[in-house]
Amino acid sequence: MYSQKDLNSAVAAGAISSDAANALRAHVAAQRDAVPADAEHFRLITGFNDIFVSIGAVILLISMAAIGDAIWTNKNGPSPVSAALVAGTAWMLAEFFTAKRRMALPSIILLLAFVGGTLMTFVGLIIATMEGSVKPNETLGVLLLGGSSLLTAGAAWLHWRRFMVPITIAAGTAAIAGTVIAVIVAGIGPRTPNLETIILGLVFVAGLVIFAFAMRWDMSDPRRETRRSDVAFWLHLLAAPMIAHPIFAMLGVTQGDNIGAGAAVAVLAVYIVFGLVALAVDRRALLVSALAYVLIALTFLFREFGAVELNFALTALVIGSALLTLSALWTPIRRAVVKGLPGDMQARLPATA
Repeated sequence: MYSQKDLNSAVAAGAISSDAANALRAHVAAQRDAVPADAEHFRLITGFNDIFVSIGAVILLISMAAIGDAIWTNKNGPSPVSAALVAGTAWMLAEFFTAKRRMALPSIILLLAFVGGTLMTFVGLIIATMEGSVKPNETLGVLLLGGSSLLTAGAAWLHWRRFMVPITIAAGTAAIAGTVIAVIVAGIGPRTPNLETIILGLVFVAGLVIFAFAMRWDMSDPRRETRRSDVAFWLHLLAAPMIAHPIFAMLGVTQGDNIGAGAAVAVLAVYIVFGLVALAVDRRALLVSALAYVLIALTFLFREFGAVELNFALTALVIGSALLTLSALWTPIRRAVVKGLPGDMQARLPATA
């Protein structure tokens, strides 16, 4: 896929005429108009060569991790040598497959490997440094982990400046969220009562902030024609589980099968709210991230109504049918939802087909 910058550069270099570039832009625009505006398409695979290159990149990264693990003699924690080799190799591969070849799937894998390798490099060094302490300071450890996340966010920013892979913003945002949560946990103390509940609340708030950040990217490209739409997609994918999991955890869905009829009904009500939000912003991440909890709730309800042997089958039938129906009628349902919103909000949301 060629960007506007590539076309302008080709025209400036005399490779193609200005008229040919304009004709190409018009052709691509016509093709995009043929695709529904709310199809939520994004670049993942540009061809089978993406898969071929991705397999090779993963194998090479695994081999670098194995070499680093052999060099690092301390086996009580992650090897910072392995992580650093993975991060460095991922960057070097990105110089060719991302910067020059502009391959989608390999770029995503290499970005994740770089960010993950950078984070584990710092984590491995922290564990190795604190291992010899007679009484490790838990607060200091949490702060150091937060600092590692912040440095990882900085590394993600450098990667974005160099390669501009859409998922990079989500990776850096996740690192910043981890930093903020770590600092707050260190401030209140790692041994604070009900710490798990506090962390769930922090994750929920962070998810809302990231969702708002994703909407800012979405609103800057309501027709979803630029890289900003892809950036928003990955941010929504990050925010969705951070919003959904704390809510359903508070409802007791994660505590086991016997969640209670009230909690099961509440799960379904929350999922309906998620569906309305997903329709309004034209992003399906919230619906996907909450599916497992809805399956648990419906399974419990069917079992309570006596369908013990068929509870899972009935649950799968209801969920599958509902999702397929929603997918088939997404455009008219979304149009009705958006029309019910204030006019200024409608103008800022992605266009309906």
